[in-house]
Amino acid sequence: MLEINDFSAIRISLASPEDILSWSHGEVTKPETINYRTLKPERDGLFCERIFGPTKDWECYCGKYKRVRYKGVVCDKCGVEVTRSKVRRERMGHISLASPVSHIWFVKGTPSRLGLLLDISPRNLERVLYFASYIIVHVDEEVKAHRREALQAEYREKRERIQAEAESRQIELSTQLTQDLGGMESAQLSTQRRIEEEYRRLRDEISAEAERLRTDLEEKQGEAAEEDIIFRGTVLVEEGESITEKTLDALDELLDQELETLEQRKQRDLEDAEQLTGAERERKEYEASQERERLQERLQSELDRLVREEKERLEQLDSIKLKRILNEQEYRALREIAPGAFRADMGAGAIRDLIVRTVDLDKLAEELQNEVYTTQGQRRKKATKRLRVVEAFRKSGNRPEWMILTVLPVIPPDLRPMVQLDGGRFATSDLNDLYRRVINRNNRLKRLMELNAPEIIVRNEKRMLQEAVDALIDNGRRGRAVSGKGKHRLKSLSDMLKGKQGRFRQNLLGKRVDYSGRSVIVVGPDLKLHQCGLPKKMALELFKPFVMRRLVEKGAAHNIKSAKRIVERVRPEVWDVLEEVIKDYLVLLNRAPSLHRLSIQAFEAKLIEGSAIQLHPLVCAAFNADFDGDQMAVHVPLSRKAQEEARMRMLSKYNLLSPATGDPIITPSQDIVLGCYYLTMVRDGAKGSGKMFASIDEALLAYDKGLVDIQAPIFVRMTGTLHGESDRPVRILNSDENGAPRMLLETTIGRIIFNNELLEPLRFRNRLIAKKGLREIIADCYKYYTNLNNLTEADLDTIRTMYGDRPRDDLARYFGSEMTASQADRIKTLGFKYATRGGMTIGVDDIEIPPKKQEILAEAEKRVAEVERQFRRGLITEEERYREIVEIWQNATKQTTEAVKQYLNPFGPVAMMVNSAARGNINQLSQMAGMRGLMSDPTGRIIELPIKSNFREGLSVLEYFVSTHGGRKGLADTALRTADAGYLTRRLIDVAQDNIVTIDDCGTDEGLWIYRSDDREVLQDFEQRILGRLLAAPLVDPRTGEVLADRNAEIDEALTRRCKELGIDAVYVRSPLACKADYGICRMCYGRNLATGKLVDIGEAVGIIAAQSIGEPGTQLTLRTFHTGGVASADDITQGLPRVQEIFEARTPKGKAILAEIDGIVELVREDEVRKIRVVSTDLYTDDHVLPPHYEPVVADGAQVNEGDVLAQSNRADLDSEPIVARLAGVVRIGAGQISVINEEREVREVIAPHTARLAAGIENGARVVAGQHLTEGSADPQELLALQGREAVQRYLVNEAQKVYRSQGVDINDKHIEVIVRQMLRRVRIEEPGDTDYLPGELIDSTEFVRRNAEIISQGGEPATASTMLLGITKASLTTDSFLAAASFQETTRVLTEAAITGKVDYLRGLKENVVIGKLIPAGTGIEKRRQLAEEVIGELANVVPTSTAVVEQERPEREADEALRRRLRALIGSDDNGDEVGKNGEFADETPFTGDSDDRDNEI
Repeated sequence: MLEINDFSAIRISLASPEDILSWSHGEVTKPETINYRTLKPERDGLFCERIFGPTKDWECYCGKYKRVRYKGVVCDKCGVEVTRSKVRRERMGHISLASPVSHIWFVKGTPSRLGLLLDISPRNLERVLYFASYIIVHVDEEVKAHRREALQAEYREKRERIQAEAESRQIELSTQLTQDLGGMESAQLSTQRRIEEEYRRLRDEISAEAERLRTDLEEKQGEAAEEDIIFRGTVLVEEGESITEKTLDALDELLDQELETLEQRKQRDLEDAEQLTGAERERKEYEASQERERLQERLQSELDRLVREEKERLEQLDSIKLKRILNEQEYRALREIAPGAFRADMGAGAIRDLIVRTVDLDKLAEELQNEVYTTQGQRRKKATKRLRVVEAFRKSGNRPEWMILTVLPVIPPDLRPMVQLDGGRFATSDLNDLYRRVINRNNRLKRLMELNAPEIIVRNEKRMLQEAVDALIDNGRRGRAVSGKGKHRLKSLSDMLKGKQGRFRQNLLGKRVDYSGRSVIVVGPDLKLHQCGLPKKMALELFKPFVMRRLVEKGAAHNIKSAKRIVERVRPEVWDVLEEVIKDYLVLLNRAPSLHRLSIQAFEAKLIEGSAIQLHPLVCAAFNADFDGDQMAVHVPLSRKAQEEARMRMLSKYNLLSPATGDPIITPSQDIVLGCYYLTMVRDGAKGSGKMFASIDEALLAYDKGLVDIQAPIFVRMTGTLHGESDRPVRILNSDENGAPRMLLETTIGRIIFNNELLEPLRFRNRLIAKKGLREIIADCYKYYTNLNNLTEADLDTIRTMYGDRPRDDLARYFGSEMTASQADRIKTLGFKYATRGGMTIGVDDIEIPPKKQEILAEAEKRVAEVERQFRRGLITEEERYREIVEIWQNATKQTTEAVKQYLNPFGPVAMMVNSAARGNINQLSQMAGMRGLMSDPTGRIIELPIKSNFREGLSVLEYFVSTHGGRKGLADTALRTADAGYLTRRLIDVAQDNIVTIDDCGTDEGLWIYRSDDREVLQDFEQRILGRLLAAPLVDPRTGEVLADRNAEIDEALTRRCKELGIDAVYVRSPLACKADYGICRMCYGRNLATGKLVDIGEAVGIIAAQSIGEPGTQLTLRTFHTGGVASADDITQGLPRVQEIFEARTPKGKAILAEIDGIVELVREDEVRKIRVVSTDLYTDDHVLPPHYEPVVADGAQVNEGDVLAQSNRADLDSEPIVARLAGVVRIGAGQISVINEEREVREVIAPHTARLAAGIENGARVVAGQHLTEGSADPQELLALQGREAVQRYLVNEAQKVYRSQGVDINDKHIEVIVRQMLRRVRIEEPGDTDYLPGELIDSTEFVRRNAEIISQGGEPATASTMLLGITKASLTTDSFLAAASFQETTRVLTEAAITGKVDYLRGLKENVVIGKLIPAGTGIEKRRQLAEEVIGELANVVPTSTAVVEQERPEREADEALRRRLRALIGSDDNGDEVGKNGEFADETPFTGDSDDRDNEI
């Protein structure tokens, strides 16, 4: 049977509504929490006992059932089950939503998963979800087609009707015109008649008048006229004239004229009348034609309008497509055009409807795959993104509609508690407020829907419900954050997970523990290395339960209650019992910040009086502790296994070497060093100098008698070997019977006393012992006693009795540690004793100012004056003046320092402290006795005014003011640096935490070349770099060819010495960079564990060690992003911590170097004040043609020819021979019996060099460069380097660059730690072409997984995928880890969980962090042994697999998967690779440690 905790993988996925309901114990329908009168939870409210369980153990709400005997009974009155109250931490409820709401993580994440799936832009999606726009969720194509036909028919009818109306109007116009023209004809005739009649009447009148006149004239003919006779205005006969025949003729003429004139007038009038009628007719006809045209235009425009309208409406109809977004106006218009043809809606309900109706994942995946393979550019990119989401849903079995919630889970009430404060008020978790808002709005919406309220009101309420759920899940992600009282932003469910105060980092990766205390530390000079002094009061509190139990066992108390009383009253017998109890227990001491694993160590407790914890002085370096008020925390490992682990792995005496460098970390310091230095000094001329003694005992006797001074040089006969060089004469006399040399040695009593305290194999050291010498003694001691060759079987038997039957290597390690610890303790005691005996102290008179100082200053001032004079005369520039003055004063400071050193009394206390490295250094002494020198201003530029005084003399006001810059900057730097270094450590831990040694050998043939030529002044020496590595290829003597060591042999100290002797300058070694282990790292590639000096064990968390080794010294690095000098120089590059971050984040460096893109020759060009660097690559191809005897060239030597040109032809006409033609274009070269064409291919790459850039060394015209070589000074961009030179070059570059920064600050870190991190940065490959794999273009895949998958595809005859190596920064690499728990607990929690839920990710718990998070043993150290045992059980199960044995915690897996699941579990258990935030959270939380005691870790988020 599988227990609830017996699983090896954990899966995360979307919850279906059915899942949520299956978790729930009831529906929360009321927003009430508790009744403020009774203080009991309200029924159906957020704290309801019926849903979530009773608030008191074994007691129902109404009190009908009390006590445990009613366990499991459900009260018939109040409905509460009688059970433990702790179920209120696990039972969930639910809220049935009146309207579906979207989950904000899937809507507002980047990219929006819901938007990608539906192919809707996030902006439009948001408008739909928040009721600002409609989306078409259903289209009835049939109705749409009918509607289209109906529309077309309607407009056809309209067109026909308009055309018919136009035709009838045309007819009307024609008829009207005909009528008008007819009327005009008759009018014209009547006018003519009228004119005719008028003129006839006038003619008649004239004729009658003329006739009358004629008659009168005829009667009076011959007579004289009585008066003028006038006819029509013309005088015929004047008065008195005689009337004659002529007069009658004149009358006839006048009559004819008059009638003729009348006729003319008549004709004119007739013509006028006719013209008038014609004009009228024309006008009428014109008006009619105009009217016809107007009618035609009106008809055409009306028809056009109808066509346009029809087209628009048909387009609108055609635009009715699924997923179309409509605003209110468009929606109304479409509803008018096509009622019933579509359905549009708003809100999450509409989106859910759309998904359910339209999203067929298989079909969509197929379409998108086609698009990915057939398109380019942005379309392909988008299709790939969409395909990634679709494939995630398909593979995980999640349904897309589950991203829309119809049921909302309510988390257990004890995870969102409500507590009563002193004043009777209540403090409640923000979640309760957020849930209350949701319930209120949900209930209001239900009521409105029941009342059939207007749509706009219901819609508004739905939007408010959506916003309430958004605020509950992730407050502030969209719009303004919901705030509570006092304007503070309410903490939503996402906020409960995110950040330093979130669930992951605050409660899962680090917990507060019981059985712990803290106090100030003081030095415990009498303690052994594995002991600490624990104040009695503190110990009693820590071990209280153990003391109580022992009191009952001894009969001092009858029961636990009385024992508790005895302890609380602190009766005398309690102390004896406490002494007994504490004998068997170790305690853990921790000093914050816990920057590396040595910040927590185990000690045996020794009861002391007082209130301060006593700490052994030698472990201070490991804890980075001093006794100026530091505090330390104490913890008690409770279980037997925890105690055993603490004893075997964490005891301080077994942690003697630094995991970062392999050097001893318990080196004596300060007083101890001073005592030993004093003891081993030689003072010529001291009392008893030059005396000779027959033996060591005799010399000591003389000292005791006061005949010889402790530092006097004396001669002693002794037998034995010397360790290292002697600084005094030695004369070998002869040998004893064992071959040991007898010698006469010049030494001192002090050195004899010192050597007597050393273990036998470490004697005799006849030289001045300073700090370095003491470190060597500790290192030599450890190496000697851990070497099995130096141990006899008797020794091993002794060790076995102490440590049980363990592997010989382990026994040697423990024994070596014991002996080294004991040696360190002896040195400590000796050092303290003689530091006290020597009485060395420091007084102001010990600081003597050298007399030469004034001369040096005078000389410097003289030179400065000369430089100033040159500047004033214009001989040098301001920059040169500044640089020279700075150089003069720097030299003066150096000279003063030298003078101080020379003038120092070597036997004075100050000199002894400095020379022995016990305290201080020569520079500090120079500031006290010499001169302070130059200072930097806040920008880092050196102030040219030096501080000539020293602290002994005191500074002037101006000098003090100038020096404050440096002081202030130092303090600011330290504060900033600490935070930055802590964050860097955290990122390193996260990226490397799954690097655990999982297998013996990965079998790779690859390795890393380490060259002696790589050694720069700042890197470690060659021998140091290869020490502890395993060979990747046999090591051969370059002169004789003899194989010195085979592949996979460890390079130990002896082999490194041999390499040095033979001058071997390149070794091919195994490296973490080349390791091919599926998970973690193999032992062979890692090599020696520096903390033990032996080959690393399986289960060692080397990733964590690497991260701590790089992060821990981070605080010692400077923060300067500029080098002192202020002048642009080769050193003017990023330094210190910022540079380390730049390297590990793989960022483009500041002031990056220009690299050659191709191999070729450099040409330096200047065009228009622009500097250009050109690299020209030239390739020559030669095509040779042999000339037969009768062939002659037809081209000249040196001629340029094209492909196909004739080069030579036969000179004999009788032969039918082919000419020789050029096969490539180029220059002709004619030689003896052959003709050649030389083709030159040039490739040119040109870059513009910035004005500030300086050319790299060796870059000049004609210089040959290779791709990736620096053309200008600066740091290379690692991404460029990867592209140009490949993976190996970038690995080497990153390791070397990181080492440069650390070594320049005097920090030693072994290369392999940086290699482990760099390996993680290069773990991923980006898929270029997926081939027959199921990868997607652009996907990031683990390189080992990629190789494995490709091998499978090739074995099946498929086409493998292609990919390019990716260099990721540590932050990015941490987030792309396979473990979603590790990634989520690092950064971007919500994004990681969103992605993991959609893809249904399975976390196989291979790393450290994920196991810490879910409370399992980490798969490292003793935890990996536990996994092995589990694995053996699983192997037994494999024979008869049953479906229930699947290890992945998830809903029913199909039977056929069970076998694979079990095998996966086996793989996870056996070859577990691993990931983990350093146990104890890396010192981020001073009081918080990773040990789970019986503490009640309740999360009072209030």
